[in-house]
Amino acid sequence: MEQYEPDRLSPAQVAAVRRSFTSGRAALTRRTLLRASAGGALAAGGLAALTGCGIPAAGKTQGAVTSDDHSAEERTVSFSNWPEYVDVDDSGKHRPTLEAFTKRTGIAVKYTEDVNDNNEFFGKIKPQLAAGQSTGRDLIVLTDWLAARLIRLGWVQKLDPSHLPHAYANLSAQFRAPDWDPGRAYSYPWQGVFTVLAYNKKALDGIEVTSVSDLLDNGRLKGRVGFLSEMRDSIGMTLLDMGKDPAKVTADDYDAATARLQKAVDRGQIRRFTGNDYTSDLAKGDLAACVAWGGDIVQLQADNPDIDYVIPDSGYMMSTDNLLVPNKARHRTNAERLIDYYYELEPAAELAAYVNYVTPVDGVKPYLAKIDKDAANNPLIVPDKATAARAHAFRALSQKEETAYEGKFAKLTGA
Repeated sequence: MEQYEPDRLSPAQVAAVRRSFTSGRAALTRRTLLRASAGGALAAGGLAALTGCGIPAAGKTQGAVTSDDHSAEERTVSFSNWPEYVDVDDSGKHRPTLEAFTKRTGIAVKYTEDVNDNNEFFGKIKPQLAAGQSTGRDLIVLTDWLAARLIRLGWVQKLDPSHLPHAYANLSAQFRAPDWDPGRAYSYPWQGVFTVLAYNKKALDGIEVTSVSDLLDNGRLKGRVGFLSEMRDSIGMTLLDMGKDPAKVTADDYDAATARLQKAVDRGQIRRFTGNDYTSDLAKGDLAACVAWGGDIVQLQADNPDIDYVIPDSGYMMSTDNLLVPNKARHRTNAERLIDYYYELEPAAELAAYVNYVTPVDGVKPYLAKIDKDAANNPLIVPDKATAARAHAFRALSQKEETAYEGKFAKLTGA
């Protein structure tokens, strides 16, 4: 079991938090491109909580703790998720799939959109988890690298397979065996995130873009290229272009990818490193091409026929946001029932139709087609086997590696 990480983040990690608050995936909603409307207010408090002395030292790291389960007598489940990451009706007041779950099971869902940033949320729940106390939450959604950290620390509960028949049967093959949770003993994906190359056809004016090399080396695109401020996405796509596997990245590989991007920065080839805010520049044509998130492209294409994307021959990066049950959760069985519910095909289709990110549920396509045929036929939402086979994941990093890699990336991006 890995030792508990230091309470204070390194300067590079603090910079990474700032990027996530101001321009990373946390900064904008998946549906409205305003993902964290409270991000500005949270940034100051979140950073203070992460870097100050208010968080108590962790207790001894131990294996996952299974608490007394009160699911039978307390028909409720507390679910913490990201903003705009579940289906909402036209009035904005109702969440149809959650309400259908409650109607069927009698389990009331206390749904809270309080995961505005992975690091900020970690700072919020860390004191309780470190002290062996309840966080007040039964189910949380975290991105794969942070999910991996909580599993290493022994701060999430092992799931009971007997409560997850649909999840076990319907989980898509490409999501079944991440290196940080082989066999999905502790987690199940909520949605997947694909990183691809996007471009504005009008702005390209005939220039062909099929690879990261085209972004970095074509002088006609100088100053009109964007990369993402998320380290694993930009470095991962660069590694793939260099013939390196991000799942096996070494320090030398990482340094080579960073050096390649640094040369492009020095030449002025890369306009800037961005979060979701690349979408406005891409739509206007200020960015001709960029590294982008698939869900954003689905939304942009709905309004702008000039926006398109390509998956390079070298492949693309894939990450997941994941459902986990933290230690000392009072309602583990109820949480597992909710996880399993979202792996039934009809609820999974309703969710996919709204959020427009990659559904991790196999067999959902015909059900999604009844709601939205375009979404059902979009490989950025329902990848076919050929598309799924080209996905790559960045391997889980140790705390030491994460600190070193983020430091180098911060220097590259000027964060």
